[in-house]
Amino acid sequence: MTKVAMFGLATIASLALVACGGGGSSSSTSSTTSAAAPPAGGGGGGSSGGGASSAVKLAADPSQIAYDTDSLSAKAGNVTIDFNNPNSALGHDVCVEVEGGSELGCSDVVTGDSTSLDLKNVKPGTYKFFCSVDAHEQAGMEGTLNVQ
Repeated sequence: MTKVAMFGLATIASLALVACGGGGSSSSTSSTTSAAAPPAGGGGGGSSGGGASSAVKLAADPSQIAYDTDSLSAKAGNVTIDFNNPNSALGHDVCVEVEGGSELGCSDVVTGDSTSLDLKNVKPGTYKFFCSVDAHEQAGMEGTLNVQ
């Protein structure tokens, strides 16, 4: 019985590791790739595994100049921001920069469509995301991306 119980626990642990592996893929209409530098002021220790990746969803508000959230969280490594703009009259994008203004990347501007922004090797820290169209950022279309 002890060997059977140990085998059962080993099987459950193996399945849990496989389930936590993630790694699914999704299609997008466009992507921009950029190497991410560590944010100014540091951002915690540890290293990001080259294979680690996470995807987060972000959308524009369909009736005003705003995102649907002002805070996103992702794991260090490769980060994909899947961005949807349901507004068919006003274009928006999503850009990410390190604290202090160094831009990591921007998606395409989309109107009534979706796109993705792919960032490679993002280090732990706090980043700013914003819309670069006209004065949308100044109107409040911005937020914080927390990478752990």
